Amino acid sequence: MKDFLDALSSKEPTPGGGGASALVAAVSCSLCSMVSNLTTGKKKYAQYQDKIDEYLVLLKEKNELLQADIEKDAKAFAPLAKAYSLDKSTEGYEDIMEKALFDAATAPKEILEDIYSLVPVIEDLAIMGSRLAISDVAVAAACLEAAMKGCVLNVYINTRSMKNKDTAQKMNAYVKEIVSDGSKRMQKVYADIESMLIS
Repeated sequence: MKDFLDALSSKEPTPGGGGASALVAAVSCSLCSMVSNLTTGKKKYAQYQDKIDEYLVLLKEKNELLQADIEKDAKAFAPLAKAYSLDKSTEGYEDIMEKALFDAATAPKEILEDIYSLVPVIEDLAIMGSRLAISDVAVAAACLEAAMKGCVLNVYINTRSMKNKDTAQKMNAYVKEIVSDGSKRMQKVYADIESMLIS
């Protein structure tokens, strides 16, 4: 963690916002795992045991995926950084740049999909999870919303420079819908739990 934060603090372009978003999503995922571990085997939540068992396996896989996404984002940016260093008179410059921009936008789009896949898990844990750890479900929801909002900006910053505006607009519309839906759902989870805790 310290190495990542030190690297994030440096003047190097990677890791950046995309990697940070993946890390925040991994934190959210870890909180979901904690809540699941605190819920499993408890008689009070026996009716949810099969689903909790499923989530304990799924969340481990998702956590590993999100940690790998940190590196995925950095690798996707490397060709774009190289393309930016090219002279505009380089043969095939526009095609090289367009491909690099597309690939650099595609990586955070795919990472966003990975993050978004946790939305229904958090919604379920808000219902099924141990009431002793319900505040942690709300924290997971807040983290996941932040991760989605951060990740999508790494799509937009690359699509805005693409020459193929049709492709760029389609990609933007797709990720915008994901973030809009995911944010609304996570805000509801957070608000419902906050209301429960202060009532």
